[in-house]
Amino acid sequence: MATSEQLTESAHFSVENIGGIDYTEVDIPPGVTVLTGKNATNRTSFLRSIMAAMGSQRVSLKGDADSGKVSMTLDGETYERTLKRVGDGVQFEGEGYLDDPEVADLFAFLLETNDARQAAARDDQLRDVIMRPVDVDAIRAEIRRLESEKGDINDELARIESRKRELPELEKRRNTLRERIEEKRDELAELEEEIDDSSRDVEEGRKEQAELEERLQELRETRSELESARRKIERQEESVSSLKRERSELEDDLEELPETPMGDHRDLDAEIDRLRSERQDLNTEINELRSLIQYNEERLEAEDYDLLDGSEAAGDGSNGSVTDQLVGGDSETVVCWTCGSSVDREQIESTIERLKSLRSEKVEELNDVKSQLDERKAEQREATKKQKRRSEIERKLDDIDAELSRRDEQIEALKAQRTELTEDVESLESKVESLESADFQEILSLHKEANQLEFEIESLESDLEEVTDEIEEIEAAVERAEELREERAELVDELTDQRTKIDQIESEAVESFNDHMESILDLLGYENIERIWIERIEEGGGNDVQTRFELHIVRTTENGAAYEDTIEHLSESEREVTGLIFALAGYLVHDLHETVPFMLLDSLEAIDSDRIAALVEYFADYADFLVVALLPEDAQALDDDFTRVTSI
Repeated sequence: MATSEQLTESAHFSVENIGGIDYTEVDIPPGVTVLTGKNATNRTSFLRSIMAAMGSQRVSLKGDADSGKVSMTLDGETYERTLKRVGDGVQFEGEGYLDDPEVADLFAFLLETNDARQAAARDDQLRDVIMRPVDVDAIRAEIRRLESEKGDINDELARIESRKRELPELEKRRNTLRERIEEKRDELAELEEEIDDSSRDVEEGRKEQAELEERLQELRETRSELESARRKIERQEESVSSLKRERSELEDDLEELPETPMGDHRDLDAEIDRLRSERQDLNTEINELRSLIQYNEERLEAEDYDLLDGSEAAGDGSNGSVTDQLVGGDSETVVCWTCGSSVDREQIESTIERLKSLRSEKVEELNDVKSQLDERKAEQREATKKQKRRSEIERKLDDIDAELSRRDEQIEALKAQRTELTEDVESLESKVESLESADFQEILSLHKEANQLEFEIESLESDLEEVTDEIEEIEAAVERAEELREERAELVDELTDQRTKIDQIESEAVESFNDHMESILDLLGYENIERIWIERIEEGGGNDVQTRFELHIVRTTENGAAYEDTIEHLSESEREVTGLIFALAGYLVHDLHETVPFMLLDSLEAIDSDRIAALVEYFADYADFLVVALLPEDAQALDDDFTRVTSI
């Protein structure tokens, strides 16, 4: 999407076969441009041409044309779109100024049939209109993702905090191990001195002494292997116990889930497909009705029909016929471009109004279908979530069973190794004892004691290494905890933004409408209207809070007493102003003033000239280009400095 930045150059438009226009070229400078002229001067057709150039598809071809084109040159760039008649519809080609014109159609292009403008005038559910461009499902999905990520960080921080509490005990144990190692080394040093003294006194039996020392070394190493095997068995058995606890917890979780989460929702897919199809059909009907209404209004505006005088309408020689009586002297009879018969113009206008009413009914029906579709999708998401959770648990249980089986095999192998090493130790102890003699009894005893001390020192050093590694691991995790807290704080901020995004848009829209409505009522001076305002109402609770907008109208009596009225009792002028201000609130809350350079106004005849002039000046502050279609008598009240376009 292009970005609107205080554009200073005129926009040049070239239009061919759009609405009632054969061909025209018009330059629109920044600021206010007034398209002034009587009815059937293609003012609305030109406004729709601007919409087409911006990217909108709410445009029709000229009745007798198979193709049309509109191009816009703005800020050095040219945007061109072509329209081709295909069957009963129109095919668009080319790129407009906006990538997605939906929001602009809703809040910037304020022609008579504009949805936002009509919603306020009809007292439809205004909140739904304001929130229509907002992808609420995407926001909720992002909230779920952020909550899951925050939950993982919280779990990790809880684990770190739990392990951090182990540090004092681990450090105490490390200090104790260091002290014991130091004590054992001192004992060993004293023994080695005694052994050296004893060895000097024993010159004979060196061969036996060497063999004895070799057996003692082998015994020490075998004992070390045996202790290592015992430790491994203990760790494996601890892991098995932990896995069994996890399996038990997962089995409990599994019991709480339905056996077939999707089983109770077999018809959901079919129901969703049906609702989607119904939604598509309704959208098609609404678009067709919009095109039909637009086409007929443009034909009426352009006076693209044949007029009949009274005698033609009555038929030759039919003086005083029923048709004459119905048409009357002041009625305008036309040839209907649909069926070819002669009808009163008012009858066509009445038919258009009925089409508008039918379109409103279809829109309400569409909203109801969308609500049902959202509910079914929510059910489907919940069922899918449970199905996914069940699959994850079942997969984890399979992994745990496989891991338990693997560890059981390892434990069996380690136990076999332990048995074998125990036998080796016993054998080596027997060999050492067989080497004992009276001459070597003292030195043998010293060697055995030294051997035991060396074994104990190795064992203590192994324990010290494990404790040190565990302490360093916890300290590293504690250092990382600060990063995790910062990451969690950022996630909390993101979550707050996402959770409040919908509330913020709603609140801003209400505040914007109320502020602008108060200003415009003061400006336009409607005598007995004290205030028109929107109240944002929350209904429900917990995670099922729903909001709606309620429009309030406060009037005053002649003696100054205030009372609440309804939209139905507003004059047509007051309703039009209310609809336009609501659309302006949407325009501002969705930041269209930053991305959409054009705001279009049409069908303001229900408002008197002076108020139109005040309204136009008020709206002029919010768009680079404000293009307004007015009758000559209404245009006279506007500032003479505004650009006038009198011929299209």
